[in-house]
Amino acid sequence: MPSRPRSCWALTLSWGLNQVSVKLALPEIPPFIQATIRSVGAFAIIAIWARSRGVSLTARDGTLAGGIAAGILFGIEFLLIFPGLTFTAASRATLFIYTAPFFVAIGSTVLLGEKLRVPQWLGLVLSFAGLVVAFGMPDAARDGRQLIGDLMMIGAGAAWGATTIVIKGTKLRSAPAEKVLTYQLAVSLPMLALGALLMGERMTAMPSGFALSWLAYQTFWVVSLTCAVWFVMVQRYSASRLSAFTCLTPLFGVASGHFVLGEPVSLSFGLAVALVIAGLILVNRPN
Repeated sequence: MPSRPRSCWALTLSWGLNQVSVKLALPEIPPFIQATIRSVGAFAIIAIWARSRGVSLTARDGTLAGGIAAGILFGIEFLLIFPGLTFTAASRATLFIYTAPFFVAIGSTVLLGEKLRVPQWLGLVLSFAGLVVAFGMPDAARDGRQLIGDLMMIGAGAAWGATTIVIKGTKLRSAPAEKVLTYQLAVSLPMLALGALLMGERMTAMPSGFALSWLAYQTFWVVSLTCAVWFVMVQRYSASRLSAFTCLTPLFGVASGHFVLGEPVSLSFGLAVALVIAGLILVNRPN
């Protein structure tokens, strides 16, 4: 069983850099083509890994309906994220995608019967306040395209939260993590490829090693490894409390956007860290 604190730190650091990696590859690899290639590579890796471990991806275990639903939501998430990054900054994207814990908290309470105590709700509020402070209140009037991108990222966060609820609330909860991820990749692949086709995307030249290295980071590390670890953790821990820990990711995302892409960071970053850490302490307090 993965250690929750250590695993969460590694995952949130990796995911914080993910939007930056997409942004760095976008000038040479269009969004939907990038998402499709990433998913094809991840699908092959997960299939090989599952076979080496003797995990059946085709066994009839009652997970088909949940797998299709999770795959559709997974596809919607990335149909929003990749083109959305052409409209908004990576820092802002990471901030809004990670509204997912709040959708999970509400869904877990309403649909799964999980109960959050008052200190845990307060922790979620503090964490979200920290995220807002970390980047500053959005100024939609400054750029209409940026507003569209921000809204797409919130939609992606909702889709991710819904995916977590589906995994937690169906037979996917007891399925191998490899099979859960395979469902999502297999179902989302044609959705992403269709997006590339409908948008008329094409590459006129071979991407540089720089762009390909960032695509490889997404494919081999983020999708193939960290997502598999995440699904194992979703199956074993409270969905709402686990997802709340991912509030750290926007902080890493803002830092990555600043140091790698040169995106501006408010001086209130230190206050944001304090708010998020305080929120996480409250959310993860033992009963």
